[in-house]
Amino acid sequence: MNDQSPIVVPPARLRKPDWIRVKAPGSKGYTETRDLMRGLGLNTVCEEAACPNIGECWTKKHATVMILGDVCTRACAFCNVKTGMPRAVDLKEPGHVAEAAAKLGLEHIVITSVDRDDLPDGGAGQFVKVIRALRAATPNTTIEILTPDFRNKMEAAVESIVAAGPDVYNHNLETVPRLYPTIRPGARYYASLRLLEQVKRHDPRIFTKSGVMLGLGEARLEVHQVMDDMRCAGIDFLTMGQYLQPTPKHAPVLDFVTPQAFAAYGAIARAKGFLQVASSPLTRSSYHAGEDFAEMRAAREAQLAKAATAKS
Repeated sequence: MNDQSPIVVPPARLRKPDWIRVKAPGSKGYTETRDLMRGLGLNTVCEEAACPNIGECWTKKHATVMILGDVCTRACAFCNVKTGMPRAVDLKEPGHVAEAAAKLGLEHIVITSVDRDDLPDGGAGQFVKVIRALRAATPNTTIEILTPDFRNKMEAAVESIVAAGPDVYNHNLETVPRLYPTIRPGARYYASLRLLEQVKRHDPRIFTKSGVMLGLGEARLEVHQVMDDMRCAGIDFLTMGQYLQPTPKHAPVLDFVTPQAFAAYGAIARAKGFLQVASSPLTRSSYHAGEDFAEMRAAREAQLAKAATAKS
């Protein structure tokens, strides 16, 4: 019996251009940061997501801590984090995160997590405990969180985390709506937008942030529409970076976007009114997060001062 099904040939992997290549890590600062994180039993998205900037960031003793374990309940087509049934929540984790922040002398820290659809609160309570531990141990450290979408638990989760008072609330849209069924099948584009709207509604003082990956087959006008949707949701900070395929099993890179194209996207985003924009091939959610936060805070203060002057 002949099989008449068409033969599906996967697209050939594109060769990385020179602008996306980085040096292998190996500095003293990198080693010290790695040893500290492992000594405290902490996971980092830097390692789990195979971030290309890990050498630079860890040399400067900047790391993005990933709480709630290293196993995710989702299986997004772009993500290199393991999928499966996670272990129990580590009750000592908030204290270990605060200890790491103190030992590294961090002025700004980024906390993210895997998706924990298995937990009644989606893991929101652990974010709250980590924020409180950091406030107690390192009160001068500014705190940025990068949360999942808390599917079916969003209202209560967002309210509890906002009440804990992070300085920046980040949740990535990741890609354009058309690509969600294949790239982010467990999530919904407009649910993610609504999450960030809720943050602003609960506390307008908290900076909101979101990011997208380019190179997955999105069209230019689709990216512009995402920018408009973000601004309608009151998002302050947009990050845009090149998607890199972690393994052959993940979604392929369909295009390496040039640095010039990233610069053009960045200019358009600034014209649309974002307080802060980071747009380059190597941009990631937490890349240069501390410096970007300082600039964003200064931009808001300048806006408020200008508004006050106009009223007087």
